[in-house]
Amino acid sequence: MEETQARINIYALLSRILLQELDLETLNIIKNDENILEFFPVLKEWEPFNTMDEKTLLDEHINPDFVNLSILHLIPYETFYTREDQMIETGGANPVTDMYSAYDFMVDYETARTVSSDHIGVELEFMHHLAKAELKAIEEGDEEAVAELRRVQHDFLNKHLIKWAPMYLINMKYESRTPLYYEAADMALEFILSDNEYLTKETHA
Repeated sequence: MEETQARINIYALLSRILLQELDLETLNIIKNDENILEFFPVLKEWEPFNTMDEKTLLDEHINPDFVNLSILHLIPYETFYTREDQMIETGGANPVTDMYSAYDFMVDYETARTVSSDHIGVELEFMHHLAKAELKAIEEGDEEAVAELRRVQHDFLNKHLIKWAPMYLINMKYESRTPLYYEAADMALEFILSDNEYLTKETHA
């Protein structure tokens, strides 16, 4: 159960950082949570992070970097990497849509900085959604549902995130101008690969 809760927390953090610009509330959560800061050792020591007021830090450093990495220079959508024509599929033919529908997951286009459901932040949020459902099944002692949800998570990682996200995240590391996004990319890359190993063991146990 602790492992599942830890996975829920990491997917929630990564999806939030990669989905849209940070707000003051999220920045303060990161700043004041030692457990989160353990994943961001360079950010923790970064001078602007420790000396600037939060609003200036967001306006001058962090949010311009997000726009650069997610909107201007890089394309954080699965179909860009997996379609031969590199077009982003924004309609119902998107490869993730059916899985989202099957597990009652709705993309909030109002708050997310995304034009399509296969954005990296949305796919990570879907994994968070599935891991939360898994935790609920564990708490209810429903072993069949736990096994099924782990299988679905393993399946989604292999059919979707692992096929393309490493390419985007490696590019993100090279293009990032702040420690936050460099370390978030590094963390996400490491985590989806290690989570896949974990789920492979759990689904073949």
